[in-house]
Amino acid sequence: MSVAPPPSSAPLTGANAPARGLRERRRFAVRGVVQGVGFRPFVWNLATRLRLSGWVCNTSGAVVIEVEGRPAALQSFATALRADAPRLARIDSVETSPLEVVGDAGFRIVESRAVEGEYQPIAPDAATCPDCVSDVMTPGNRRFAYPFTNCTNCGPRFTIIEDIPYDRPLTTMRHFAMCDACRREYEDPSDRRFHAQPNACPACGPRLWCAGADGAERAGDPIALAAGSIASGEIVALKGLGGFQLCCDAANGVAVERLRHRKHRPEKPFAIMCADLATVRELCVVSDVEAALLEGSTRPIVLLTRRRGAGDGLLVDAVAPGLHELGVMLPYTPMHHLLLRSTGGLLVMTSGNVSEEPIAKDNDEAMQRLGHIADQFLLHDRDIYARYDDSVVRVVDGVTHVVRRARGYCPLPVRVDAGADGVLALGAHLKNTFCVLDEGNAFTGPHIGDLDSPRTLDHQDEALRTYLRLFRTRPSIVAADLHPDYASTRLAERWWESGAREVRVQHHHAHIASVLAEHGLRGSVLGVAFDGVGLGPDHSIWGGEFLLCDERSYRRAGHIAPVRQPGGDACAREGWRMAIAYLAAAGERIDAPPAWFLGAHGAPTERQWRLVSRLATSNTAPITTSAGRLFDAVSSLLGVAHVSTFEAEAAMRLEALASSAGDAAAVDALDVALGGDRMVLDTVHLVLALVRERQRGRSIEDLAAVFHESLARGIATMCVRLSATLGVNRVALSGGVFQNALLLSRVEHLLRERDLFVYTNQQVPANDGGISLGQALVAASQAREVG
Repeated sequence: MSVAPPPSSAPLTGANAPARGLRERRRFAVRGVVQGVGFRPFVWNLATRLRLSGWVCNTSGAVVIEVEGRPAALQSFATALRADAPRLARIDSVETSPLEVVGDAGFRIVESRAVEGEYQPIAPDAATCPDCVSDVMTPGNRRFAYPFTNCTNCGPRFTIIEDIPYDRPLTTMRHFAMCDACRREYEDPSDRRFHAQPNACPACGPRLWCAGADGAERAGDPIALAAGSIASGEIVALKGLGGFQLCCDAANGVAVERLRHRKHRPEKPFAIMCADLATVRELCVVSDVEAALLEGSTRPIVLLTRRRGAGDGLLVDAVAPGLHELGVMLPYTPMHHLLLRSTGGLLVMTSGNVSEEPIAKDNDEAMQRLGHIADQFLLHDRDIYARYDDSVVRVVDGVTHVVRRARGYCPLPVRVDAGADGVLALGAHLKNTFCVLDEGNAFTGPHIGDLDSPRTLDHQDEALRTYLRLFRTRPSIVAADLHPDYASTRLAERWWESGAREVRVQHHHAHIASVLAEHGLRGSVLGVAFDGVGLGPDHSIWGGEFLLCDERSYRRAGHIAPVRQPGGDACAREGWRMAIAYLAAAGERIDAPPAWFLGAHGAPTERQWRLVSRLATSNTAPITTSAGRLFDAVSSLLGVAHVSTFEAEAAMRLEALASSAGDAAAVDALDVALGGDRMVLDTVHLVLALVRERQRGRSIEDLAAVFHESLARGIATMCVRLSATLGVNRVALSGGVFQNALLLSRVEHLLRERDLFVYTNQQVPANDGGISLGQALVAASQAREVG
């Protein structure tokens, strides 16, 4: 990259001229996440402290620095550039080259420059730092109680950037001219708001107000008004960083049920926001890793194990009914801090949408879409450019696994050396994300959701256009799933028709490839891909797969036992259908439901049972090896859940029961049987053994634990046999089923005990949210091979 230097100061002459023989000049081009993180102020202070002259400049491709001074000082500068970089920065590379000595005076931050075709990774939004929280909470401070306080170390980034390089005129803050006091901070190198692009105060910045459901502004302090509404049992919609959130008092059962009814979310757990870590510890077990996530700059929702019997008076069971985990986050904007301080308790804090739709981001949009849900609105006039939701993470055995990747994580890239550029991968149909791969950066887009509604498709289009523009990518290779009816595949077809190279990637190969991409693995691995549904090349429904694969291709080496899926996609909602299918596959009588089905919540009527029984034994029902449907069947047969009102509900309830049971010895019923040229994990007879144990009176909690342990041991046994047969000792685990912490932990432990190397998703979700990254790696690798 060539960047023309700014006009230099005239060389010093006479008695003030430096001794040129003792001076050198170097240029540094720094790439990575180095815009919007206080990098230029850091460079200015570093150069000034070392008495170096020169300049630093943001470009759309790199931060370019020219420094001049004594060789020892230049070496110290080069070392500190990496070692002491701002905490939000991520340096990928530093290119250094020598220059002729100029003899300029002082060190300057010069005007940013656009470079044709170049881009920089952009920093995600960062939670309010302790210094800014102190400003907001300190009476007499000029930013006391100001909900848009930020500095170089925190505040909005990706959500306000319209284009690069990252400067205020290219953000939604361009509408707010800084007052004299803010301007002085912005231009003072000793101030932590030096070149903080969203810098503002009550005199010149965005304004917050409270409005009723009719849109009329209410007189009074907006935070106090919203807090009063929450205390009275009302629902408040507030405009956060990436869109709107809906909140209510977590201790008010009526308010929580009202929110469930209005949001069309009957059972799915709500996240909660706590004022501080001490409050979280009252409710949940919190490890050091989890505490660091809760208090760090990303501030995701962290899935935590609930303390038994804790939370009385703090939150009602309806927040997360029947589950052993809570999704918890701490405040990450000044507005959240102020609201939590005013309410003095816990708040339900959930996405501002009707279930399965994208969150609202604009004021008028929120009033129109959320007017039937919220009683009051906290609005402001700082526009959100990029819409994105809260991220969700879980810690398993000390390792952080992303469950939903959005705020705080996007658009940070995963570094992928794939050998091809201009790749666009359009992901799956459920939990959709896309991935743009260029120059070794895989930019996985934020969580989009299920591509079932026009609004979600519009959201995907909006986010994709933003990524392609910001990262200057013109896709020449476009990847999609094998399934012809996925909305993501239909979108890919438009790119293919326009001349992009077509790549179709099998769903479970993409799952495993996402693990390869994250860990920089190449060559053969044994991939275990367990999820709900993915189309196989044989047109059957795959989902419990053992694959020998690399970054380009795969071979199916084994799977769980195939059964009928009577009713197709309806089985994901009505697990009792799969209960019938597994009983039928085991050769059991299915002319009538077991006694414990009769009258149970969500259980089928006798007529429904008979109709589905006929379907389960016919040739018209599709064949499936879905591990997700296995969990649904077991959950139903144990009486845990016969239906699911949200994805994986039955499996989550089964995991919660198993976790409450403690250790349980595995039933000796899970065999690995050879089936033709593939190994088959005999899950049918495992299910039958569980039913027999239930008939003998064993507790449901014990049997839930037995199921998890037996399945984990079966997976490990399959992997050991296949490893020996195929000559591989690396195992990659992926797919939504491996978001089950209990199963993941046991499988990892058992495999490592058997001297196998185990890799899992961490940076992207194991569920379909990680599919696009895997597709991108496969597409790039195949293109390199062809090229």
